[in-house]
Amino acid sequence: MASPFMNRTRRSNAWLTMSSTFWVVVLLSGLLILYCGQLVAGTCEIVTLDRDSSQPRRTIARQTARCACRKGQIAGTTRASPACVEAHIVRSRQWCEMMPCLDDEGCDLLVNRTGWTCAQPGGRVKTTTVS
Repeated sequence: MASPFMNRTRRSNAWLTMSSTFWVVVLLSGLLILYCGQLVAGTCEIVTLDRDSSQPRRTIARQTARCACRKGQIAGTTRASPACVEAHIVRSRQWCEMMPCLDDEGCDLLVNRTGWTCAQPGGRVKTTTVS
């Protein structure tokens, strides 16, 4: 016949084992969430993208990107996608230096340097402003 002391010890050992297993699972889950949420240095991802086509012949698109840029870089646009670009380009507002347009498009700065236009060979123009 087992003594009450032995039963109590077994129950507390079982509780400790269950408790430590639970905390290991919680810790590993947290680490996995942190790891999966991190971007590789020098990359960007689009977080939100809103399109407004309420006006005829005009579509207004707003996007928010999340970037993990290296030292000396800042979030910008390259080839019509979010990318990390050299910070001096953004500071000097020389937007076309970051090559924001596609290969077959021409880039021009807006007069007040608040953005740029990408002109396609067919005459269609995409205007991008920076807020």
